[in-house]
Amino acid sequence: MEISAPKIDGKVCVTESGESTNNYGQYADVTDLSAANKYAVAVCGGKGGTGGNNSSDMEVFKQFIAQTLKDGNQNWPTSKDDGGSNRSNVKSKPNDNANAVAKDLTKLTTEEKTIVAGLLAKTIEGGEVVEIRAVSSTSVMVNSSGYAESHHMM
Repeated sequence: MEISAPKIDGKVCVTESGESTNNYGQYADVTDLSAANKYAVAVCGGKGGTGGNNSSDMEVFKQFIAQTLKDGNQNWPTSKDDGGSNRSNVKSKPNDNANAVAKDLTKLTTEEKTIVAGLLAKTIEGGEVVEIRAVSSTSVMVNSSGYAESHHMM
């Protein structure tokens, strides 16, 4: 599933490089940074490993949805890690993906936020309502029926 406005894709969930330009995080179903040359991330905007020459290409929202969210079947609102690392910076944290997406949404225009909310509503299924507060003036509600509602708050 791709965003209908391509400019948004490069603004949401852009992976970061470890310590060089060839270590961008690459989206996967589980974060595996158990060694410096690993780069699989399951968290929005994740950072790659610190060693090796793994990936010179950053990934964005569409890869996050396809490779990590698996079209809504996993890693929401919390990512999964492989459990094989003692490094605290690679462990999953409660609601880490929901928080990272919300952080990126704060940088979008109101129109772009509405487009992303619609995409999330189609992607994330389940029995709970997810609220993303993307700026103090906008709140996006996504419920299990796939309905997204944007409220402008004063």
